[in-house]
Amino acid sequence: MRVVRPAWTATLTWKAAVFIAVMCCALAALLGALVHVSVTRQTVHDAREKALARLGEVTDLYEAGEPLPRFAGIDPPDLPAALRLLALRGERGTVVADRGGRPAMWAAGPADGRALAVRLDYTQSAGTIDALGRSLLGSSVLAIGATLVVGVFAVTRVTRRLHLTARVARRISAGDLDARVDDPRTKDPSRPQDEVATVSGALDTMASSLQRKLQSEQRFTADVAHELRTPLTGLTAAAELLPEGRPSELVRDRVRAMRALTEDLLEISRLDARNETVDLAAHELGPLAGRVVRASGTETEVRVVRDATVETDRRRLERVLGNLVANAHKHGAPPVVVTVDGPVVTVRDHGPGYPAYLLESGPQRFRTESGGKGHGLGLTIAVGQAEVIGAELVFAGAPGGGAEARLRLPEYVHLSDPEPEGPEGSA
Repeated sequence: MRVVRPAWTATLTWKAAVFIAVMCCALAALLGALVHVSVTRQTVHDAREKALARLGEVTDLYEAGEPLPRFAGIDPPDLPAALRLLALRGERGTVVADRGGRPAMWAAGPADGRALAVRLDYTQSAGTIDALGRSLLGSSVLAIGATLVVGVFAVTRVTRRLHLTARVARRISAGDLDARVDDPRTKDPSRPQDEVATVSGALDTMASSLQRKLQSEQRFTADVAHELRTPLTGLTAAAELLPEGRPSELVRDRVRAMRALTEDLLEISRLDARNETVDLAAHELGPLAGRVVRASGTETEVRVVRDATVETDRRRLERVLGNLVANAHKHGAPPVVVTVDGPVVTVRDHGPGYPAYLLESGPQRFRTESGGKGHGLGLTIAVGQAEVIGAELVFAGAPGGGAEARLRLPEYVHLSDPEPEGPEGSA
């Protein structure tokens, strides 16, 4: 069974905190062990030197036949066995042992085939070592806590800047090309830049370059469309003067197609400028969809599952639905069905379906892979107009085959009439 970790454990702050904590614990343990071993060794060494010095004094007293002090004796019963054997072999030594629940430092040496031993109280030295251990543990915990707080604070400052850069990148990908990180470290060349500032500066540079490129393309599209309108107007008038016949019909057809393309380009340039204004009003969605289908002059079925009142710009909504219906007939296959279910309008055909690139990235201008005629502008305009009126347009494959476009509109909320006051009570 696989254990799923919480999402917050993948954050840089959590990883940095764990790393800092582990490193602090390892460093504290290493330094604490070194200090504890060094102090313990020195304390034991001092106690041993003192015990051996006392043993030398007691040995002189024993050889002089003087009485031994209370802390010394010949073959005392509580002398550690290992130290007793060492003394019986003619050697001198020391050992720390527990005596009556209290630690003691023993020193023993040979005396006429027996063991002459002295005993020193080791309680204070042992307490010093224990207190040192507790102090090292407490100071290590405090040091780890303080380092962890400072480290997390420093890392949080870095991750906050990274989150800001990520938010700006998402805003740019959503179409807000004016979004910038504006890291103060990137504005002053004399200040040293860290890696986050380098990434922020690169993102701002990329956004500025992308904005200039898109604005140049938008200006080019608008300029071309505007420049084409004048000659197309003259060409349309000239085409109307041609004598009736097949050649004149072909000329008029091509002029109409080019005029429609020019109008589409102008509309796209206006949508790209993002300065469109909407005329919102309440409209019944079912009758509006029926009018769009009748105006298209196509064999399209309209189904109203549940009618709804939506708050929208009627002209722009009719443009969106008209483009979706025209695209379904041009690139799909009959039957084409427009379904109204509340504030959602679905346009479905039974053709080969939308291309993979469109489902993944949305419609693209002057790109079509359905095998039919088109410039990819109809769906592009539909997406742009839907965004202007605050609607959500989604392209998907229909169950059982075909293409399906779902348009979700903001539903109009009817304010309920105030309840009438009840009749006054009769006397």
